[in-house]
Amino acid sequence: MKVLCYGVRDVERPFFEKLAKEYNLEVTCTSNFLNTKETAELAKGFDCVVLRANCFANKENLDLYKEYGVEYVLTRTVGTNHIDIPYAKELGFKMAFVPFYSPNAISELAVTHAMMLLRHMSYTTYKTGVKKDFTVDANMFSKEIRNCTVGVVGLGRIGMTTAKLFKGLGANVLGQDLFPKTGVEDIVTQVELDELLAKSDIVCLHCPFIPENGKVVTKEFLAKMKEGAILVNAARGELQDVPALVEALESGHLAGLGIDVLENESTVFFKDFKGGDIEDPTINKLINMYPRVLVSPHMGSYTDEAVTNMIETSFQNLTEFVETGDCKNKIK
Repeated sequence: MKVLCYGVRDVERPFFEKLAKEYNLEVTCTSNFLNTKETAELAKGFDCVVLRANCFANKENLDLYKEYGVEYVLTRTVGTNHIDIPYAKELGFKMAFVPFYSPNAISELAVTHAMMLLRHMSYTTYKTGVKKDFTVDANMFSKEIRNCTVGVVGLGRIGMTTAKLFKGLGANVLGQDLFPKTGVEDIVTQVELDELLAKSDIVCLHCPFIPENGKVVTKEFLAKMKEGAILVNAARGELQDVPALVEALESGHLAGLGIDVLENESTVFFKDFKGGDIEDPTINKLINMYPRVLVSPHMGSYTDEAVTNMIETSFQNLTEFVETGDCKNKIK
């Protein structure tokens, strides 16, 4: 079974190679993303492709895969919106996804964003490391996390892991989910969203984006937040209204923002804009608000454990398809 894996970074290759041997697969890794006809043509001679976010299995690329004899279109991600699923089904591809991977990977990044903003570490280290100024000023003064309330929006695996991490640091943790959880009272106090926003010094988003419900972080959402609070989004870029975020930051109502995601992020993330500006003026303005705004390029899953989980589940999905003709993680 010949497998082509897209978007593989150099540090990930040893994980692919090790697991390929364990699953007896002939795996080829490319750093290219599936985003052009030329990258689709790389799949000639392969039985299976493994995609990641920002690999676009659109009609044109799927037609080429069909022509080349590819049978399996797998993605090593939870999200599947980069695949034209109806058309892929029409062409008869077998597809599967990764339903979850290490929640700690995302949660630890969210906590890191929050703590850096709370303790003003980006501001401070820029001042000492770049400006060589080692004086202590009023901008460095901070509350301790044990004197803060942290609100977690979305109490799935990742949200609950974030809640546990903040609880372990001594924070008072509030949570909100469309489907209230049971047996979590020792970790998080569940409240309505408005109460969470009004009381929280830090708000972390770990909820899915539901298109029919629209954006979550709007002017109204931000206005309900406690003045001087910090917002962290390590979930989905589509959840946030960027102009509303810029306005809340400019007014001072929002003290800090940490984000690992952007809407239409493929136009920005994984590209080098050194010496120039990003075309979208609103995103450019947001990023230029550093160090009050911390942006990481969708690297929440960029850990040893998460990468292992994603690759292993993808290879398990392929093996299950080959051996049984079906897969528990198939894309429906």
